Amino acid sequence: MSDSPLPFMAGVNTVEEQRARWERKRSRTAKELLETEHKYLGQLDLVVTFFVTILKAKGTLKPAVLETIFGPLESIYLASQVLSLHLERGNLGLGLENLCQKLELYGHYSENLEQANKTLKPQGYVLCHIQEQLKKNKSFRRFKKLQESRPQFQGRKLEDLLPLPLQRLHQYKHFFRDLLENTSPDNREYQKLAKTVKCISEVSQWVQDIIRNRENSLQLLRVQKLLKGQKTKVLAPGRWYIREGWLLVVPSKGEELKRRMFFLFSDIFIATKPCHPLHLLNSKKFTCQAVYPLQECTVDKVFGHTPSQGGLLSLSFAHKTLLLMSSDQQDINDWYQSLTTAIRQLKA
Repeated sequence: MSDSPLPFMAGVNTVEEQRARWERKRSRTAKELLETEHKYLGQLDLVVTFFVTILKAKGTLKPAVLETIFGPLESIYLASQVLSLHLERGNLGLGLENLCQKLELYGHYSENLEQANKTLKPQGYVLCHIQEQLKKNKSFRRFKKLQESRPQFQGRKLEDLLPLPLQRLHQYKHFFRDLLENTSPDNREYQKLAKTVKCISEVSQWVQDIIRNRENSLQLLRVQKLLKGQKTKVLAPGRWYIREGWLLVVPSKGEELKRRMFFLFSDIFIATKPCHPLHLLNSKKFTCQAVYPLQECTVDKVFGHTPSQGGLLSLSFAHKTLLLMSSDQQDINDWYQSLTTAIRQLKA
């Protein structure tokens, strides 16, 4: 009985079919990458051509103001042109090398766009700067309105276009990861793809850290404004906002339960009570009653271990023990988890 070659041939076909599927996916991804890069380039072109270039020539904005608003946008635009050209010619490897060299621009652009430590405003530093220029610079106000009325803008504002590089960075992350996953390790472009994915991940993390820091700064500022007076300093270097909410304080003596608002940060726990609702200035604010350092805190769940109505936490500090209760068991469980995690990280 002769050996049949069929199983072996079936195996070959399976491998070849898998490679063919990878190649089809890779081709589709490469095509979509090029198409979206063209669209992205066109959007950047609107800002560079109709704003940056003309504003530089006209001198409508001072160079420092121009740099504050647009940052390295022109350099990002040029990098996109080069990448697009390489992709059109099928030179993915050269395109990857150039992109890796230019990715830092996206991190610097994010720093410029956010600037959380200089102006803690929800709309961001750059957008605030635009609003400021619109208020005090009549020429820029007219110029911006005129440029945005052009048909190329399709009703979009300058503020809509400025975040595009950070959105594109997020898209790059997915495009190049998909290309890598559908490229054979023995392909000459595999190592360059792997390096590009690593570079993009690092810059993406850089950008996320910038955004996270800014959001935290906004939370700290918000809580600071909620507290009556300036005695309690919420804004502090290295401090992170975690959560806030209402809890019932169980008194040590036979008094009634007191409903209080608590704010949890990475290093302190603040107890507050609402100001009088009829107060002219502070009706929506809180009076700080105590600031407890988490460094000396231990937390125990008194009840709320099993499904039941509500729960009770015991917070022990050097000179004080707090009994905090909630009728919502999930709420008390979330507080317990947040407190124990914050204390563990602080003491680590």
